[in-house]
Amino acid sequence: MGVIKKLPVYAEKVPGGGIITTQLNKVFTLTQAKSLWYLLFGTACCAIELMATGASRYDFDRLGMIFRASPRQSDLIIVAGTVTYKMAPVVKRLYDQMAEPRYVLAMGGCACGGGPFYYDSYSVLRGIDKVIPVDVYVPGCPPRPEALLHGCLEVGKKIRTQKMDDWS
Repeated sequence: MGVIKKLPVYAEKVPGGGIITTQLNKVFTLTQAKSLWYLLFGTACCAIELMATGASRYDFDRLGMIFRASPRQSDLIIVAGTVTYKMAPVVKRLYDQMAEPRYVLAMGGCACGGGPFYYDSYSVLRGIDKVIPVDVYVPGCPPRPEALLHGCLEVGKKIRTQKMDDWS
């Protein structure tokens, strides 16, 4: 009964059970927001914080987030660290292989805007949003695991505000 209290539903008790009515859109978006399967794309020091977030102390699993090694099984790609011009087509290919609806989280100053390496190198891309659309930015160098968890919760909020018609 605890889950039913959190759903935006109308519940009516009848003898021998109950009837619940709600909108199908709310059920789909809530279940997707609470079961994000993510693909990691860590290239630098942000990947260390990303791994720490997935470990037992911060534990992505308690948010319903499960790591997947295949982009075809992932809803979310977390791009962490410096992305070079040589790696940009790889990120784009991984993004294109993900099924709709798909989401992107840019983690760290390098993934968000090039970071400090952009100014000293000809090969660093100035932000992953030059290649793929980004839904949530998590700034920092590197951001703490708490910031990454907050960013993932923001992705969940964005999913809950979408309609099924947006999933094409």
